Amino acid sequence: MFSYLHSSGALALRLPKGEREKFLERYQTKLFAAYGVVQKEYVTVPAALLANTGELKPYFEMSYEYAKSLKPKATKKKG
Repeated sequence: MFSYLHSSGALALRLPKGEREKFLERYQTKLFAAYGVVQKEYVTVPAALLANTGELKPYFEMSYEYAKSLKPKATKKKG
């Protein structure tokens, strides 16, 4: 998963480590938190950036590429 829209209306993007820190600083935002849990790889997209789709688009692309590079989680198969 590379992004998700929370029921609160907040958007979270999954970014790689170096880009995550740059994003947090540039947009003065924080890691995404949902249901009392901080999602360590996800940033909260500020409302002003959400409204600016042209500026947001490269971050969606970066997020998608990052998620594609991750190895799948091992499944627990009953056997």
